[in-house]
Amino acid sequence: MNDDSAPTWERRLIERLLEKQLIEQRRARRWRIFLRLLTLALVVLVLTLFRTDVSVAPTTGRHTAVVHLNGIIAPGTDANADLVIESLRSAYKNKSVAGVILRIDSPGGSPVQASRINSEIQRLRAAHPAVPLHAVIDDVCASGGYYVAVAADNIYADPASVVGSIGVLMNGFGFVEALDKLGVERRLLTAGQHKGFLDPFSPQDPDDVDHARQLLETIHAQFIETVKQGRGERLKDDPRLFSGLVWTGQQGLELGLVDALGDANYVAREVFKAEKMVDYTVQRAYFEKLFRSAGNEAGAGLLNAFRSGPAWR
Repeated sequence: MNDDSAPTWERRLIERLLEKQLIEQRRARRWRIFLRLLTLALVVLVLTLFRTDVSVAPTTGRHTAVVHLNGIIAPGTDANADLVIESLRSAYKNKSVAGVILRIDSPGGSPVQASRINSEIQRLRAAHPAVPLHAVIDDVCASGGYYVAVAADNIYADPASVVGSIGVLMNGFGFVEALDKLGVERRLLTAGQHKGFLDPFSPQDPDDVDHARQLLETIHAQFIETVKQGRGERLKDDPRLFSGLVWTGQQGLELGLVDALGDANYVAREVFKAEKMVDYTVQRAYFEKLFRSAGNEAGAGLLNAFRSGPAWR
């Protein structure tokens, strides 16, 4: 009996071991499949979140295209030149667009970024003369925001909108006396007489200040010339126009800074005769916004406190 049962017992043991090994292999295979699917899903999610996309517009049906320019005009913001230009180009590609509304709510920002948007608007208008582009001011259209607006065919505003601020500024801080009180010694090494231009920890150099003022005056002159080219004879002869002051929409209308009072709905319905509005604004990728919000913008505030640079705001 022992001789007959021994092989059976060994065989059963081997079968159990093989069965367990098969079960483990199946489990491992399921996990591999699951992990691959999970990896694929994460890749798709990341690509989706990092993608900058534009609202899908209908290919047929006459409508008004809307592009938003909100916030500071600067690299890395929702109002940076690349995104605004991409949005405008997308709107002009659609043959069903009756007109384009650029809705502006911006205190200004980078002269270079605003200039790029202004130039692209002029190019698009010249390339598509049958498709008008009107700027519509929401709350604020100042400095660089207004620099962009003057490239439009017409500018509309609410009576309470804030418009203007045709000027340039360069700001910063001086910490010389603070360092003295703290007993901190400033050690600045440069190659080049003015490499420490407007260093906040060093006493002001009159030559540096004069040079900075020349820069501001040059950029201001460029700003004034662009406004005059865009607005032409619509501007009233008022010396305060280019002083950096801001005005209400109603005052702007009287001064020639604005063409008429009205909002985006009014322009779409009464001017373009295409009441249906489609948003063509390109949005920054979600992760880009998240990373900037968590890191870059935290440091940007501190950095701006220590640096000086021209800005239309």
